[in-house]
This record gives sequence, structure tokens and C-alpha cells, in this order.
Amino acid sequence: MLDHIREMVRAGERLSYEDGLALFVEPDLLALGQLANEVREKRHGDRTYFNKNMRLEVTNVCVASCLFCSFARLEAHMPGAHTMSLEQAWKELEDRMDDPPTEIHVVNGLHPGLPFSYYEDLLRGFKRIHPGVHLKCFTAVEIHFFAKHYGMTYVEVLERLRAAGNDSLPGGGAEIFHPEVRTKISDDKATADEYLEVHRVAHRMGMKTNVTMLFGHIETFAHRVDHILRCRELQDETGGIQAFIPLAFHPDGNGMRNLPAPTAIDDLRTFAVSRLLLDNVDHIKAFWVSSGPDVAQIALRFGADDIDGTIVHETIYKAANTASPGALGYHELVRLIREAGRVPVERDTFYNVVKEHPRADLPEAASKVKDRERKPRTKLPVVASAPAGASAEEVPS
Repeated sequence: MLDHIREMVRAGERLSYEDGLALFVEPDLLALGQLANEVREKRHGDRTYFNKNMRLEVTNVCVASCLFCSFARLEAHMPGAHTMSLEQAWKELEDRMDDPPTEIHVVNGLHPGLPFSYYEDLLRGFKRIHPGVHLKCFTAVEIHFFAKHYGMTYVEVLERLRAAGNDSLPGGGAEIFHPEVRTKISDDKATADEYLEVHRVAHRMGMKTNVTMLFGHIETFAHRVDHILRCRELQDETGGIQAFIPLAFHPDGNGMRNLPAPTAIDDLRTFAVSRLLLDNVDHIKAFWVSSGPDVAQIALRFGADDIDGTIVHETIYKAANTASPGALGYHELVRLIREAGRVPVERDTFYNVVKEHPRADLPEAASKVKDRERKPRTKLPVVASAPAGASAEEVPS
């Protein structure tokens, strides 16, 4: 079956629902990855994209009760609930203005007690501190909640947020579109049709968006293929999707904690199938916080061409006890991409190139030791005297 699909892909023919199912059960994972990599390299060569971004969740208070979520708190007085003041949120950016991000990514719980002006003021404050920053804020689920809760249309919500400084929408909240799954894991928030309609409206208004898929819980391969193809249909209609982001389910601390997390093999297979089915979406993102930096590196050979960014302040996956770090430095991302045999390309949110780093030889482990030896050692301050019985090395500086 893979041989036939390979011929179709190379001929530029669109794959079907049945083809997608066949790819998910293809036993030769490396051959599947090789085909996805072929498509990836035809589009992007050896380039792998990343950006300097900052992620912020200003509130985890949420009226929805999604089974997979470890982040949300139903009420503001519950243990672990938090809502930042505007000053606290702005300070997160102010503290990073010595090396400012090019993008701020904001996603939140669905807080029923905040005025809509809170979100408008939040955006205006970010733009006041850093006028050139790109604001990618509020998922389609949040936009739907705003419209319903504050009595507005999607257009009115998006127009007001855009007037306050919002530039594009993140892709969170897609989960799995099929009602057989969605009604079980997230039955009290935006439906698949409502999620897609928010994106459709945003695209018609000239806004770009991302789309996600949460996989590895109770869905089947058929549900995944259905989800991916609904994204493809929307992209055929509007052309507004910039990137598709498969997100691995994490079970700790939520209503599905009895389930195992998806394996690295499942991660890689999902990246590859997504790349092959989504012939009209330019970018497949390996969100390193979700998959972990190691799997994200390998995904760059399984169809993914983007590894996300520096992140800085992520709490949703942290709430599910992800083993991934909360942030990666700029040079760490460059090293991860280079060691995957790719060319690191810093981008802006719209995938315009900010800086393309030169190709580098794959580093030997010893090179890290040599690099450290080249750095000047920090000299301890001269200590005039030390307490009795203490050496100079034990005296705090």
C-alpha cells in the first residue's frame, strides 16, 4: 500500500481518507517517515524554523471541564487557581526587554468573572511596552466563549481584539473534532463546527491562524484522519492556516490519568501522516514542550519543519508534569536543530526569515568541553578574613 501512496505523492495526487488510515497502520515506520521527509524537503529543504517567543497563561480559571486538562480550575477560589493582574502580566514582558521576544502567545481558561476590557487592556499594555511585538492571543475556543459570554458576534470580538493589538490566533482548543470523541472529553466548550467557524471568520478578516490536534487518548486513527482532513477542507476554502500542530496527550493530573501517554513512535507516525495528508498547509510544527525536545528533533526527519520557540513561560503542560523544560534558550534551539542535521532559521510569526544560521558540522561531545574551557573562569572576590574554622572557599560572596 505504501508503494502506491508513494507514487501518488510523487505525482502530486491528493491522498484520501482511506489512504490516511493506511498510513497510520503502515508497519514500516522508517519508510513512512522517509516519504514524509521527502515532502518536507521538497517544501523547505533543510530549513527548520523557530522564533523568539514568550508564552503566557494569564488565568487558569475555566468554566469548561475537559477530561484531558490538568491546567484549569473551575472557580477562582480553588487551590491552584490564578489570575494575573494586568500589571503582573505586563511585568513578564518588561522583565525580558533586554532581549525581547518577537511574539507573545497567550492562551487561558474561560474565566466567567473578567470584563472583556481586561483582555483589551492586556493587549494594549503589551503593545505599549513593545510596539513591534506580534500578539498571537486567544484560541478559537476563547473567541467563542467571549462571543457567547459578552453578547457579541465572532466578528465583533475579533475586531475589538485586533483594534487592541491582536495580530493572529493560536491553534489550541481543537482537540479532536469528531463528536464521538469530543462529546466525551470536552462536551462543555466550543464544538468542532464552532471552532472551525471562528478560524473561518478570522481568515476572512485577513488574520492567520494555526490549528492543533490533541492525540493519544481515546481517539482512533479514523478520528485523527477525520480531524486532519477537516483542517484540509478549511484550508482549501480560506488559505489562512499557517501551521498544523500535533499535540501529544499528557495524562498526569487530569480526568484521563488512567491512560498511558502516546509513545515516541506514535508521535512520529502522527507527524508523518499529517505532513502527507495536509498538502495545502505549509508548516507542520513539532511543539517541543508537548513531544519533548528529543522527539521534536527526530520529528524534523518525519515531516516537521518547525520546532516552535523559546517559550519562556509555559504552564499548561507543566500542570501535567511534562518532563520538558519550561523554556529553551535561543542557542539551545539552534543546537537542537543543527544536531538534527538541519539549518536553523529564526522566523517571525508569518515565517519571514529573521536570521538564517549557517550550516554547521555536527558537534562532537568533546567540543562542549573545549568551548567551556575557552570561556574565562569567574574569579572569586578577595576575602579579607573568614570566620574561625572556615576556609575562604566557604565564605559566601
